[in-house]
Amino acid sequence: MTTITHLECSVTGERYEAGKLHNLSTGGWPLLVRYDLQKVKENWNRDWLANGPRSMWRYAPVLPAQKPSSIISLGEGWTPLLRLSRMGSKLGMKELWLKDEGINPTGSFKARGLSCCITMCAELGVKKVAIPSAGNAASAMAAYAAAAGMEAHIFMPKDVPQSNFIECKAFGAHVTLIDGLISDCAKIVGDRKEAEGWFDVSTLKEPYRIEGKKTMGYELAEQMRWNLPDVIFYPTGGGVGIIGMWKAFDEMEKIGWIGSKRPKMIAVQVEGCQPVVRAFEQGAERSEFWQNATTCASGLRVPKPLGDFLILKAVRESGGTAIAVSDDELLDAGVRLAADEGQFIAPEGAACVAALEKLLASGFLKPEEQMVIYNTGSGLKYLEAYSTLYPR
Repeated sequence: MTTITHLECSVTGERYEAGKLHNLSTGGWPLLVRYDLQKVKENWNRDWLANGPRSMWRYAPVLPAQKPSSIISLGEGWTPLLRLSRMGSKLGMKELWLKDEGINPTGSFKARGLSCCITMCAELGVKKVAIPSAGNAASAMAAYAAAAGMEAHIFMPKDVPQSNFIECKAFGAHVTLIDGLISDCAKIVGDRKEAEGWFDVSTLKEPYRIEGKKTMGYELAEQMRWNLPDVIFYPTGGGVGIIGMWKAFDEMEKIGWIGSKRPKMIAVQVEGCQPVVRAFEQGAERSEFWQNATTCASGLRVPKPLGDFLILKAVRESGGTAIAVSDDELLDAGVRLAADEGQFIAPEGAACVAALEKLLASGFLKPEEQMVIYNTGSGLKYLEAYSTLYPR
């Protein structure tokens, strides 16, 4: 099934054995999964995908599960790519698209990463998993842990969207609400995991959530008939989607499915929490912890992404940029998109609409370019945020 060869430190290149539980490298850096891509190239044809499952597991040869029986799937992936004709026309664009991750299980793109992660936990014998989360990752982990029969321990800021809290409880997870940020939740998991016997599935602190997220890149290429767009907008909290897609593009080129063209990768953050934007503007390789992070887009309230150096590398190598928008701008963009296109998207995705408008206005992007916005979740999960526009 899979062609996985080893795991590799994202900084030093040090190799780690596949088929064993790993968190970070010995140097404290994220691990990346590597495959025998020559073998993939010789034994897998992209034309065969038409007969594959209508989920992200259609790309199983470049996913890490060794046995089909290990896969914990709720039908994640193979989400629609929708043309935004009316909004595009208003902006003078012919090629504006939305990749809608909001129809995934539990209503967000986090289903991809957690499906892959919990699959590998099941395959490697994990019984208890723990996660710090700003909301949607917790919901997804709780769902997949329930499907796998695992014990789930979740730590979230107490002001997460109500939908996330209720979902996690309904899925039978042990939920602790914290008076603080996701970074405070992460510290609790780190302090207690050894004594409690938890496997830590925090963002980038295990190697497999990236693998699930990278399928967004494979899917986009397949849906666009193997011609990548000129520009990708991605709401960037932990940034695993950008890291994963950049990895996917490299893999696809090596197996001969796409050429060397890459989209400009646009990392979108919010004014109240923009560590990647600040690092990009300063020419830094890594970000600084963003103090007093605040935003209504809970998924973007990540004060310091562990994989910031990988995000920045992808943005710079692609000729892209990092940009922040205000909460008012993103909420306004979200409701305008809903009225124009019938798409009610998460505030994080709406931030990309606002960023697009800013970058067109500045001249950084041209309206004739083909652009894809990634919406990472359903707007229905963020009624508290949007309710500020519609008091009853």
